[in-house]
Amino acid sequence: MAVGDLKYQFTQMGAVGKLILINVAVFILDGLITFFFQLPFLTIKEWFWLPKDLLQFLGQPWGILSYSFFHNDILHIFFNMLILYFSGRIISNLFGDKRFLTIYFLGVILGGLFFMLSYNLFPVFLDIKVAGVYGASAGAMATLIFICAYLPNKEVRVIFFTLKLWHIGVFFVVLDLVQIPTGDNAGGRLAHLGGALLGYVYATQLGKGRDIGSGFSNFVDGIVNAFKKKEKKAPLKTVYRSERKTAVKKTDFSKETKQRKIDNILDKISKSGYESLSKAEKDFLFKAGKED
Repeated sequence: MAVGDLKYQFTQMGAVGKLILINVAVFILDGLITFFFQLPFLTIKEWFWLPKDLLQFLGQPWGILSYSFFHNDILHIFFNMLILYFSGRIISNLFGDKRFLTIYFLGVILGGLFFMLSYNLFPVFLDIKVAGVYGASAGAMATLIFICAYLPNKEVRVIFFTLKLWHIGVFFVVLDLVQIPTGDNAGGRLAHLGGALLGYVYATQLGKGRDIGSGFSNFVDGIVNAFKKKEKKAPLKTVYRSERKTAVKKTDFSKETKQRKIDNILDKISKSGYESLSKAEKDFLFKAGKED
């Protein structure tokens, strides 16, 4: 397959697929470079992880996001990407790729802040001089707990059991809580809880009609737009006033109609669960999410 074909396939992917592919690519490159140049295991990771030391963080502020793209081993990345694939597809189908990415990266940020604050405030961690966190777990937890809180009664099949989403969410949160005192990856567990908190608050507020991620989303849009190349101006074209007004009114009407239909479907989900939707409603949500 040619490079152009690969590039085309990548551009056709949704945000969930792209994010998973990037994580896997970083994991492979990190492993290959470390192996061929005989580097210590953490050499590359330390350039991109989120350090617990505040002064060190000021020297590598990109760590608040870049730490999420590095993983410890195959099991670490496998389970993170599995959770991300499961929950990310549901979010993207319901709300579009943009909101999925907002939830994910806000979870990464809040999870990182939980780690840093805990390691600088709690006495149990104060004797640790050098520490850092890495992995996509906080973002993955944010997406998982979001759907567990937004669609708590949706049932899913897990091996031989049928569970409601809120059961799964509670299980993962309790699992992290009970493992913190063991000292086994306490920093990572705290980051998970930060991501879980973001997902829960986001979902509950969205259910009340408030999108707490809109400011972050607009901020990212502003940065992206600032770096976009200015498009060449199209040649002047004569447009009659009456035709232009009609076109604008028609477009506005179609957007309003589409949004009303989406809102009605989301209300139905919050009251009766995702499975109560008809095939036509599910298809409509899927297509609407891809167009956002």
